[in-house]
Amino acid sequence: MPAYTGRLATEPIPALRLPDDEMDPQAAYRFIHDELMLDGSSRLNLATFVTTWMDPEAEKLMAETFDKNMIDKDEYPATAAIEARCVAMVAALFNAPDLSETDPSSATGVSTIGSSEAVMLAGLALKWRWRAARQAAGKDASRPKLLMGSNVQVVWEKFCRYFEVEPQYLPMAPGRYSITPEQVRDAVDENTIGVVAILGTTFTGEFEPVEAIAATLDELAAAGGPDVPLHVDAASGGFVAPFIHTDLKWDFRLPRVVSINVSGHKYGLTYPGIGFVVWRGREELPEELVFRVNYLGGDMPTFTLNFSRPGNQVVGQYYNFLRLGRAGYTAIMEALRATAETIAGRIAKIEGVRVITDGSAIPVLAFELTGDPGFTVFDVSHELRARGWQVPAYTMPADAEDVAVLRVVVREGFSADLGHAMCDDLETVCAQLRERGTGGHSHEQHFAH
Repeated sequence: MPAYTGRLATEPIPALRLPDDEMDPQAAYRFIHDELMLDGSSRLNLATFVTTWMDPEAEKLMAETFDKNMIDKDEYPATAAIEARCVAMVAALFNAPDLSETDPSSATGVSTIGSSEAVMLAGLALKWRWRAARQAAGKDASRPKLLMGSNVQVVWEKFCRYFEVEPQYLPMAPGRYSITPEQVRDAVDENTIGVVAILGTTFTGEFEPVEAIAATLDELAAAGGPDVPLHVDAASGGFVAPFIHTDLKWDFRLPRVVSINVSGHKYGLTYPGIGFVVWRGREELPEELVFRVNYLGGDMPTFTLNFSRPGNQVVGQYYNFLRLGRAGYTAIMEALRATAETIAGRIAKIEGVRVITDGSAIPVLAFELTGDPGFTVFDVSHELRARGWQVPAYTMPADAEDVAVLRVVVREGFSADLGHAMCDDLETVCAQLRERGTGGHSHEQHFAH
């Protein structure tokens, strides 16, 4: 019987309740597979930072380890050892001090589901250390505040709300989409548990001036002001800067930096979800936040928000570390940057378009429309989607909301050839929109982390 003349084609499939009867496995596969065809192509999704292509060998390893629970360290000692090695590799990449060449436990950090969990853990460590210091000094510890730009990813807002920390947002301005040392100097006080600086902002891909912010905090502390730690949100740039911006000081080479989070499933080149948070040393991670359980066998320290999670993402990350090494990551990041800069060069030549960031920091570029072309960035995004390209359009953060941009994330798997094809369509779309006006198309924001 042809595949689509049986139950799959003639009987409705329950969508919100369990079906009464079993289904043939091939039919169940076809039903779900066909519905998923309605999704956009992940490879053409230029909104996401998340990796959409890996080596077939990595996919095979990850498929072989779907069933291993990362938390069962006694039962899966090889997977646990691989996780510890990955954490040590990340800590060494970020120049954490006092690391052993042979002992992975000398690195202080954990693997996480992604940077969102990593951010929560880093924020908790900042809050607990601040509170302990305040209580030891006999001072009030009821008003913790976290200082950051209004350009942070929404997970920082979640952290503050979930864990009762007052967020203090530093505003952006048209043409300036990152925080400045001067803003930090004017805003910190004795209730500030930490300052967050971003290495590769979600909105534009820019690096915030981490070294200058650290120097400002050092000056404040030396002058008798508050001694405020610095956390670097390197979700997007942590696996880029060490390879193509080697002279940039943003990591543990700056004594003011106490913790760093990074997403392995972004430019770590691993499928979602995997992230890491690492600390300068053990003294930065309060012992009270580490739990120990023995009901899985052995004494197991754990500091995560999740408990059970698959070990295959860690395996995939370890594959990348071994497979690529420093030379491989450097070659990939240089190629992605070159592609991004080439695309930015073509976009800059389109009438009425201005490039804000050209992909030279991380391979992310943002651009806006100038003057009054008769259409908006949301119209451009809508028309590109009709051609298969998913390019997000959105307004900038607080105090720069009048600026609306489009953003392109260049990832592994997005070749220079695809980049030129996208530019061809972008040029055509802008020309057509200019000729006919908006025609009542989309004005909604489309934004993706």
